[in-house]
Formats: sequence, structure tokens, C-alpha cells
Amino acid sequence: MKKKLLGLFAILFSAVLLVGCSSSSSQNKKTTTLKIGASAVPHAQILRHVAPQLKKEGVTLKITTFQDYVMPNKALANGELDANYFQHVPFLDQWNKENHGTLVNAGGIHLEPIAVFSKKVKKLQDLKKGATIIVSSNTPDYGRVLTLFKDAGLITIKKGVNITSANFNDIASNPRHLKFKHSYEPKLLPTIYKNGEGDAVVINANYAVQAGLDPRTDSIAIEKRSSPYVNIIATRKGDQNKPAIKKLVKALQSKSTQKWIYHHYKGAVLPVKDVK
Repeated sequence: MKKKLLGLFAILFSAVLLVGCSSSSSQNKKTTTLKIGASAVPHAQILRHVAPQLKKEGVTLKITTFQDYVMPNKALANGELDANYFQHVPFLDQWNKENHGTLVNAGGIHLEPIAVFSKKVKKLQDLKKGATIIVSSNTPDYGRVLTLFKDAGLITIKKGVNITSANFNDIASNPRHLKFKHSYEPKLLPTIYKNGEGDAVVINANYAVQAGLDPRTDSIAIEKRSSPYVNIIATRKGDQNKPAIKKLVKALQSKSTQKWIYHHYKGAVLPVKDVK
């Protein structure tokens, strides 16, 4: 009887030890939740793709989608987000300048080539005198737009102007007297194009893809891959060194994710690394 009791106590003691170890183990495995703001396409989609892998590494993504370019940086600066993923460096630099901000680039992920769409002409060079070009009100993109028209030989830019900070006042010559109208919200441009407004419409790839347009095949001109307008993960200054942020950037820049970006968007969204 004593032997049976001793055996029973031994079993119970072992069970208590196992429960204690299990509890200790689960407590030691810390998880971090990252609140990250993103444009719906492709940024939030790419984040959802890496979310399962990050969860295994102890990082849970809480993704908030935005349909504009104004609120994500405000929310990040105010501490409502830990990071955001929607913008390129020229946009971030201008936002910091205008808002006395200190947001920083934690790592480049992909390029969304901006493109020109038209229902009137097949090539950019076919635009007639006085043609109206509809552009978004997003001033950091003006240099990208001007580069497309400069490369097509339609305009020249004043000497000494940094193209990434250029605007339409920096056009030196415009022989065809092209009219650049730039007071439109970026998200409205696909609808404006589909309605046949203007002679050409310049649309960011994220809004083009979201509207079912393929910048490679549906446009009459597209930005080169060598563009400096790579989309980044942005954080508050100092937070770019936090382990969870580093894990996020590493996952997004990994060969498998970069390859997925290229194939999933069929080249309409280009990974920052040259993988196929």
C-alpha cells in the first residue's frame, strides 16, 4: 500500500513539474505586436503574406489600411502606429520637412513604377499640342512625372534642378505646350482615366493595380527600374533598431518574399532585389 502511495505521489509530483515547466516556457516565449499602417494594395497584401512567418518568430502584425497619403505618417508620428508601409524616401523627406518630423527609413522593399495611361494616344510621343496631362496632387511624385516626359523628349528641365524635388515650374522648355493639371487625389486617378478625362493620366502603380490596370501593358509610358522611388518601411527615429522592426524588414527583404512580390504582381510591382 505504501509503495502504491509513493508511486502515486511520484506521478503527481512529476505532473506538477511538467505543468510548471510548460507554464514557464510559454511565459519565456515573448510575443511582440507591431501596429503597422499600409496602403491596401500592394502593401497590406505583402504584409499579410509575411505575417505567418513573423508570428513564428514572435511578432504579430496588426495591419491598418489607409486610402490616402496623409494619415499614415500622422498616425505614426502620434504613436498610434509602430511603423508604416506606403511611401518612398522623397515623400518621407518632404513630409518631415513640412511637419518638422523625424520619421526614418527602416528599409526599402519594392518599387511601384508610376505610369502614364491614355485613351487618346498609343505612345507618349503622340500627344498633340496643348494636350492635357492629369497628375495627382502628391508633390513628391512630380519629379517622377517630369522624368517620364523628359525621357520621351517632350520637355526639358532647368539646369541644376534636383529631379527628386522638382515641380512643374522647373520645366525649361515645353514645345508642345502640354498642360499639366495636378490638383487631383491619387486614388481618384484610375476613375478619371476610365472616364476618358484629359489626354493622358499619370497613375501610381498601387492605385492602378487596385483598379485592375496593369502598368506594364495598359500604359503608354512607365518608370524605369532604376528609379529612386523605392517604397519603404518607415518608423519613428530610433525604432528602426528594435528587434521586431528588424525582423519585419528582414522578412520583407528575404529572397522568398521578394520573389513572391515579383510573381504575384506579374512585374507590375517590382521587388527591391533583383530576383525572379
